[in-house]
Amino acid sequence: MKIQDIRALGLALVAAALLGPFSSHAADGQAAAAPLDNATCLSCHDKGQPAIEVEDTEGETLALPAIDTEKVARGVHARLDCVACHTDIVDARENHDKSADAVRPDCATCHERLWEEVQKSGQTAGRERLGVVVANIAAYKASFHAGPDADFPDRPKAYCNQCHATHDFAVPPVGTPERDLWRLTIPDTCGTCHEDHREELSESVHGALTAQGDPKGAVCIDCHTTHEIRNSSSDLFKLKNVFACGDCHAEELMSYRDTYHGQVNRLGFTYTAKCADCHGSHGIQPSDDPESSVHPDNRLKTCQKCHNEKKPGMVKATAGFVSFGPHANTSDFDKYPQMFVAGKLMTALLIGVFAFFWLHSGLWYYREWQDRKLRGAVPHVRTTELGIHAGKHVVRFARGWRIAHLVFALVTMTLVLTGTTVMFADSAWAPAVAVALGGPKVMGIIHRVAASLFVGIFFIHFIYVMQRLLRNRKFRWFGPDSLIPNWKDFADCWGMFKWFLGKGPRPQFDRWTYFEKFDYWAVFWGVNIIGWSGLMLAFPHVTASFLPGWVFNVGTLVHGEEAFLAAVFLFTVHFFNNHFRPDKLPPPDVVMFTGTQSLEEFRREHPAQYARLVEAGELDKYLVDAPSRQMHVGSVILGLTLITVGLALLVMVVTGFLG
Repeated sequence: MKIQDIRALGLALVAAALLGPFSSHAADGQAAAAPLDNATCLSCHDKGQPAIEVEDTEGETLALPAIDTEKVARGVHARLDCVACHTDIVDARENHDKSADAVRPDCATCHERLWEEVQKSGQTAGRERLGVVVANIAAYKASFHAGPDADFPDRPKAYCNQCHATHDFAVPPVGTPERDLWRLTIPDTCGTCHEDHREELSESVHGALTAQGDPKGAVCIDCHTTHEIRNSSSDLFKLKNVFACGDCHAEELMSYRDTYHGQVNRLGFTYTAKCADCHGSHGIQPSDDPESSVHPDNRLKTCQKCHNEKKPGMVKATAGFVSFGPHANTSDFDKYPQMFVAGKLMTALLIGVFAFFWLHSGLWYYREWQDRKLRGAVPHVRTTELGIHAGKHVVRFARGWRIAHLVFALVTMTLVLTGTTVMFADSAWAPAVAVALGGPKVMGIIHRVAASLFVGIFFIHFIYVMQRLLRNRKFRWFGPDSLIPNWKDFADCWGMFKWFLGKGPRPQFDRWTYFEKFDYWAVFWGVNIIGWSGLMLAFPHVTASFLPGWVFNVGTLVHGEEAFLAAVFLFTVHFFNNHFRPDKLPPPDVVMFTGTQSLEEFRREHPAQYARLVEAGELDKYLVDAPSRQMHVGSVILGLTLITVGLALLVMVVTGFLG
């Protein structure tokens, strides 16, 4: 080598030694100055390029995170710069220098900030989707997923990017085939965390449909929702989950809601059986599958999960429970013939009774209203013609009967309140009443105590009357003093309709009118129909030991509809007959509280009995002084109170029925 070459090489090495640090800093400066645009990011993070390996903080070699640019281009964030989300990235250096207070990408904060800016600028039109996202964020923040993770308390159980592919996220529009395909992938998404549930779902009837690509197959979000996910053991989830099932199984939901299980659930309480308690949750099988929890071979065991001695107030379910129809209805004769027949009979009874008596009341009101207009202020009876002091009253009811009637009224109203609250549980007023009364269990106790009082008074009355009648051999069982219907009652009823229409005179009633006898004997009918059905429902384990389970379906139907008939009849027809006829206005008629009525009214209402007593010279035995002012005022207040309560109950019953 020439001396000149050696000298040149030495100079080069010296220069390199001197200038090396400066050239290195220049290279770093160029990297730091590289623009933070997507092209720069993709130069390292493009999945289409060879993988770049890096070391983590613990010295392990990992592949640098890379993204599929084609998928990103199809996502909703395609037009965003990477650093719009990755705000913690402030340079293009390898390993990215980050400050100690660097904030990781935060989906929620970003979307909320954008929506706030859009709202302030008044440019929400066309950006409604962003508002939906913010609403979803609010739902998520109140959800089970947003709670702290058990292993890492500083982190939520699940965050946006664990469910959403943040780089290529794009939910297809509702109603498109792409949406259906996207929906079918949800079990796999949820299954990344919930592996056991994913496997169980895949083997269920829902999973089988999903595997076939059938969009009708239920997936996770159909039951758990997308963002407002709650703990499955919470009452709110249990209540909403029933309606989630009903979104697909509408008929089954309607029939379930007519059972006691469903009625309690509708009141906002979760201790009765719900869909998942019988059918399961993730591993649901068709009811004819031997593995199904509701298959006939497994049904008793399923019932006994709740109906067993370990549960307070419960008794072990017996074999009769198996034939109970939790989804029975009155329209399917082939599957539920007993319910079909019972439903038709009850409908005929309701229509027949209401049609007859409402027509009767309407015509009666019209006739008395017409007579009152013609008569004006002239009294029906001129008391001066009676030869008796006008202040005298006639005894109609002894104290014992008045007390029994008052207790009957109070007990009946209690039964109506507690019973119809459950029967019409989906009414707006029912949950509030249930809570005010202490819940369905307390209402059940109140209802049964009231029913026991009702039946007890009935039997005391029956025994007392029968022993008196059997001792009195002169008593005429079909005579004018008897409450047993006779031919005169039918003639009087026909005569009333003729009088309504101006085709004949008003019938001359004796001690008991035909409509009073109907009211009396209706109690006997009600005690038997409502009483026996209620007794069967109150002791299901005993009933199911002797009778098939379908009697619970029929019993519930008959008990409820007969009670509905009784309540509506009492608060319309009975109230009209005794308080709201033009001749009775203004209400109330206090004869059942004072026990007496004025002689004028007695002669008008019961002319045949009046004539009979006068002819026999026995009228004086029944005459008493008018009640004291205190007694009269107290009776009026009591009567108006009971009428007000009765009419309020009527409104509740009618709104419940119509609702």
